Amino acid sequence: MAEHRFDGRVAVVTGAGRGIGRGYAKLLGARGASVVVNDFGGSIEGDGTDVGPAHTVVGEIIAAGGKAVADTNDVSSPEGATAIIDSAIEQFGRIDIVVNNAGIVRYAGMPEVTLDNVERHIAVHLLGAFNTSKAAFPHMIEQGYGRIVHTTSTGLLGLPNNLPYATAKAGLVGMTRSMKLAGEPHGITTNLIAPAAMTRMAGAAEPPDDAEAVPGQPYMPSSAVAPMVAYLAHETCAANGEIYVAGAGRFARLFIGSTEGYYKQDGAATIEDVADNWDQINDETGYFVPSDLMDWSGKFLKHQFS
Repeated sequence: MAEHRFDGRVAVVTGAGRGIGRGYAKLLGARGASVVVNDFGGSIEGDGTDVGPAHTVVGEIIAAGGKAVADTNDVSSPEGATAIIDSAIEQFGRIDIVVNNAGIVRYAGMPEVTLDNVERHIAVHLLGAFNTSKAAFPHMIEQGYGRIVHTTSTGLLGLPNNLPYATAKAGLVGMTRSMKLAGEPHGITTNLIAPAAMTRMAGAAEPPDDAEAVPGQPYMPSSAVAPMVAYLAHETCAANGEIYVAGAGRFARLFIGSTEGYYKQDGAATIEDVADNWDQINDETGYFVPSDLMDWSGKFLKHQFS
C-alpha cells in the first residue's frame, strides 16, 4: 500500500493548539506538509487568549522533523482569517489545505439560551470557517487545486442543551454543499468531519498520546480522528460535499436523504390527503441521497416530466 504523503503541500489547521486540531496538524506535518498551526488560545467558551498552545505544537512538529509556524489570529475576524492564510503564503509560498477546526462551546437550550450565545457560536464555527475559506479560495483557484475540511458535529442531530453549537454546526453543512459546487471546476474539494473524541471541548479529559485502550472502557483519543481528515485533505481523495464521522477506530459517512414520499395524482391536495398518507410520506423504503439541489429537484418533480 502506497503511503499518503503531503510533500510540497501547505496546510492551515485552525484550533490546532490542543485536542483534535493538534492531532491533525501533527499527522499532516509528519507526512510532509508544511503546517500553519493556528490557535487563538482561548478557553472552551472562547474567552481569553494564550499564545502558548500553538507554539507548543509547532515545536512538536519541528522536533519530529517537520515544518511548521505558529499563528494566533482569531478566525471569527475576517482580517484575522486573512492573516492566517497570508501567513501560509508568506512562509511557505502557497496554500493547499485548510482544516477549519477552531470552535467554542457554551451549552444552553430553549428557552434560556441567549442570542449572544448563538451569535458567538456562529461567529467562530460558521463564519470562522467562511472567513478562512474565502481568503484561501482565490489562491486555490489560481493554482487549480485545494482541499478544505470543515468541522461539523453529530451534535447537529440534537441535544436539549446544545442549541447554539448545533445551530452553527448545521449551518456548515449548507455552506459546504455550496462550496463544493463553486470549487469543483477548479480542482477544489470541500468536505465535513464530525469528530468523536474525548477532548476538553467535549467535556472530557483527553487521554495522553501514549495511552492504551482498556477493555470495556471508552477509548476515544484525538489521534483516532486524524486519519480521516488527512485523507480528505489528500490529493487522491475525490469526495466532495460529504460528511464523515471518525473516532474510536470507526469511520463512517453521514448523509441527508429523502423519502420517495406521496404524490397526489388528481386535483389539489388537502390536509386530509397529507394526514391519510402520512405513513407513505415517512416510509424510508427507496429513499435517495441527493448530491445537490438540482439532483433533489429532478427526483422530487419527476412525476411532472414522466
